Amino acid sequence: MSNDFVPFELERLLSTWENQIEYNLSESGVHPMTMRQLLDLEDGDTTAAIAGIADTEINYPQSNGDPLLREHIATLYPGATTDNVLVTVGAIQANFTSLMTVTDPGDDVAVMQPNYQQFWGLAPSVQRTLSTFSLRKDRGWALDRDELGAAVKPTTRLVTVVNPNNPTGRIMPADERAAIVAAAAGAGAYLLADEVYSGAERITDTFTPTFYGEYEKVLAVNSMSKAYGLPGLRLGWVVGPRDVIAEMWAWQDYITICTTKLANELAAVALSPDVRPRVLERTRTYVRRGFENVERWAAGRDDIELMAPDAAAICFVKYRQGINSTELVMRLIKEKSAFVAPGDLFGMDGYLRISFGLPEPYVNEGLRRLGELLDEVE
Repeated sequence: MSNDFVPFELERLLSTWENQIEYNLSESGVHPMTMRQLLDLEDGDTTAAIAGIADTEINYPQSNGDPLLREHIATLYPGATTDNVLVTVGAIQANFTSLMTVTDPGDDVAVMQPNYQQFWGLAPSVQRTLSTFSLRKDRGWALDRDELGAAVKPTTRLVTVVNPNNPTGRIMPADERAAIVAAAAGAGAYLLADEVYSGAERITDTFTPTFYGEYEKVLAVNSMSKAYGLPGLRLGWVVGPRDVIAEMWAWQDYITICTTKLANELAAVALSPDVRPRVLERTRTYVRRGFENVERWAAGRDDIELMAPDAAAICFVKYRQGINSTELVMRLIKEKSAFVAPGDLFGMDGYLRISFGLPEPYVNEGLRRLGELLDEVE
């Protein structure tokens, strides 16, 4: 393995422990749907729908995505057609394939921080030069425009953001979005917008606008995992310029070839015009009710600082105890059989990312165990 390789520590921690403990508040999506729940949202006979899925031939789908699925995805982006859409194995492959397509070794990549840490480790692992710009906690997680200006240089080839943000749940306002677009355009760089939490808004019924269409070099990434509650489909997509999408498809031929036939079929159901609003209504119910549990828990503690998220089933809390966040999480796993995500793996020690888009008794017991450990550490 290359000396430049940076392990994806967050994903390895999650995959190692998430199925080994009793209360998992480390994930960032809402409680997963069952296949029956999804098909129940379709109009018509659920029994027939299940039988139809059962009779699906388990063959390869079209490798860039089933045409009907790409039609449904294209309708979510202004001016997009199916030729602007590539279906991928989750958003994580969409991100990887985007980086490998629009940058070369030695190119500069500017990454928002805090953020899902994929690009933070991936860029140097494939010999790209990394710079970061911050969302500032002391400004309500607002964009630091001075850092943005310093990070996006004339040599920058890719700028990456997550909106709504992971792990803070903040939605960027229009002026910050415009600043991001202007910075990328000024450098002639591609702008990759990870938008996997769009549709999981807590404070509004308005969907978070996509960056797609605001600049000709935008790559908009999304998946079925977070706002749609279907992580096990392992299906995502990227929407971008037609020629770039064609190049990404060529990369995909080497990496995964395609997603699964059943994932294409079920994602097409979930994103159909009649079903998608019902799926997202379920998501927002989990997000809004779930946050009330965390809010009550935090209000009863003087060692937790909670900033309410605008969207997503996660919050990023600061704790007072002077212990490294990964060390704290490992103690939580081993002593309490509970799990949250440590802030140092988002570049911010002293914080925890807590998931709350789950059944209420489950969330509350996980929080109780976390509080018990914090009391013991104190």
